[in-house]
Amino acid sequence: MVSESPAEIEALMAAIKGRWSEPPGCKAQPYIGAFFEGVRRGEKIIAKVVGNHGTYTVSIEAQEGQILAACSCYIGKSGYCHHCAALAATFLKDPAVFKETKLKKREELRDPADLPSYLQGASLAALLTQLSENGITQKTFAEIIGMNPRHLSALKSSEARHHYFNELGATKLACLWVLEHLAEIRK
Repeated sequence: MVSESPAEIEALMAAIKGRWSEPPGCKAQPYIGAFFEGVRRGEKIIAKVVGNHGTYTVSIEAQEGQILAACSCYIGKSGYCHHCAALAATFLKDPAVFKETKLKKREELRDPADLPSYLQGASLAALLTQLSENGITQKTFAEIIGMNPRHLSALKSSEARHHYFNELGATKLACLWVLEHLAEIRK
């Protein structure tokens, strides 16, 4: 099977060049090349960098030619911080710095050892959307698992900004369980 990696890299590079068409500013310069634990999953890159207030998780993803970016710094919610610009410049300079990782798809899950790879790639928002498509609202799901619906919303929005609550993995796993057992639940 031919790898999609070169096409994915090119698509991500094109989208990054479209978003960050100007050279990185002076605030971004010290961070270029300073990222660690860099990974690429398809058309998404994620890495960490040490900033003024701790270690930040930064991501950039190309979706249909558009860029979705986020940083866990206080201004990076929508990807308009210098850390995101530096991550873009780092990727454009040397895409090989980002280790390609393959995530499991739901249909590829065979045993519990496959779960971490799947849950890393499945956002809580995507899992809640799948539940909604199957008639289970976010509020209903929260009630099913004994969670306050506002807390579930906070978990979902925080994950998008790379702020992770301890119960995020367990909540994703609960979503997956409900999705897998919908037919039995509805009997």
